[in-house]
Amino acid sequence: MTDEQMRYPIGKFVPPVSYTDDAMRHWVHDIATLPGRVREAIIGLNYQQLDTQYRTGGWTLRQVVHHLADSHMNSLCRFKLALTEDNPTIKPYDETGWAIQPDYRLPVEPSLKMLDGIHQHMVALFESFSEDQWNRTFVHPESGSVTPLKKNLALYAWHGNHHLAHLTETVKKFR
Repeated sequence: MTDEQMRYPIGKFVPPVSYTDDAMRHWVHDIATLPGRVREAIIGLNYQQLDTQYRTGGWTLRQVVHHLADSHMNSLCRFKLALTEDNPTIKPYDETGWAIQPDYRLPVEPSLKMLDGIHQHMVALFESFSEDQWNRTFVHPESGSVTPLKKNLALYAWHGNHHLAHLTETVKKFR
């Protein structure tokens, strides 16, 4: 894959035109299984390999794993805010700024554990949602867009698979 293809190895997120039960189950499954798939993708990589950029100018594999934990932690908060408040305005965060913090130099194991716990919480919530809960919304202050939770489910299933592809495509170069 070229560097440009590696930017979006599974394509950009395209909001679904419909939210069928099968699609929703598929997205929940993707989220449920992501922590194990991430762990499997990077198992056996050494410290130097984890510090390889997935594309020129992109994050290292280590940063991608830490980012997944941070991003999905923020997503869990957004789901819970939307469940407990009426159309709340969520707080965005500076992903690039977070990715250069000292904790992003840690081994990946703490973030893998975080990802596992966060996804267990997400799936427990998702499996309990009524249709009304899936239709609850939050507002993103930068875009002003109102996001239903079912769209956020699709987005984060894509987000996990997007970054998983960064890992798996880069790891192919080592094997």
